[in-house]
Amino acid sequence: MRWQGQELGSEDAAALPGLERIHGLVRSVTTPEFAGITFHEVMAKSALNHVPGASAMPFDWTVNPYRGCSHACVYCFARATHEYLDLDSGHDFDSQVVVKVNVADVLRRELARPNWQHDPVMLGTNTDPYQRAEGRYRLLPGIIDALTDSRTPFSILTKGTLLRRDLPQLVDAASHVHVSLAMSIAMYDESLQQSVEPGTPTTAARLATVRAAADAGFRVTVFLMPILPHLTDSAPMLHEALDRIRAAGAVRVVFGALHLRPGAKAWFLQWLEREHPELVPAYRGLYPGASVTAPKAYRAWLTARMRPLLRAHRLNGHDEDDAPRRSTAANPAGRVVTTSRGRAASTSGGRTAAASGTDRLF
Repeated sequence: MRWQGQELGSEDAAALPGLERIHGLVRSVTTPEFAGITFHEVMAKSALNHVPGASAMPFDWTVNPYRGCSHACVYCFARATHEYLDLDSGHDFDSQVVVKVNVADVLRRELARPNWQHDPVMLGTNTDPYQRAEGRYRLLPGIIDALTDSRTPFSILTKGTLLRRDLPQLVDAASHVHVSLAMSIAMYDESLQQSVEPGTPTTAARLATVRAAADAGFRVTVFLMPILPHLTDSAPMLHEALDRIRAAGAVRVVFGALHLRPGAKAWFLQWLEREHPELVPAYRGLYPGASVTAPKAYRAWLTARMRPLLRAHRLNGHDEDDAPRRSTAANPAGRVVTTSRGRAASTSGGRTAAASGTDRLF
């Protein structure tokens, strides 16, 4: 184990580039249990992130206990955020994880302020709160307690099966505030899932987590995102995905085509050239130059393919482009789990949306 101590607020010439300027860096840690990953523990000054009013995201507040993500999804839109630390958006994003070790305490103080309006808070909009680091640091239980004690409704979007650890706590929280859960499951071919999302739990394990949450009384949403053109968008593959989602007990599906934002685009295309070189011309045609989204015609075609399949599987759902804009109204308390990952989604490769009403998903 390697510990790198640093006085808070000072600079460390031996730190990784960019990290020497992070005020609050406590230490950097590597352990055999997390081979190839370095955790940079920091003392956060704030926990609540306010979403700018001009943003398309339909919520106002987020909490992100981690920066970087060991899920290593090749399409993750949040990759570019690591460049703010002078780290690269490729391997460094997957292996250099910043951990806000005091985030729950800071959040509790912020929620206790007299001007806090108890607006819904979203977890999972940037990097996954239940990534592998959470098994070591256990930040989510403190965050859940702080939100529940302050009677603040919240939503969680994840690919992490560690969610099952906290289900009893979430059931208790849902008796006091509106709690909303969603699982992101995009790949239903095992070899493709392991190639595109090498650090994530298996599809089967995530579906089992959906079942566990449904059995606990939650109405779970699955994000079938991103759908990869020419790789996961065939009718048989979508039928299989929806069949397994329905069997797992989910009630809603949010779907959307791949987004390729700066940082993620280059990393994804490198993967494509290595694993599916025959598709590179097609993808360069769909995402030319600085284009982020698939063409409108492709998205319309995908929606037309998905809608009858959703009806056939008796699942509610919609395209991410159909997500309503934000509402700042507080959610009523209730044990209803309906969140979606539409706009600005980090773990789905799209953009994020969160539920803002009882038994309502956008």
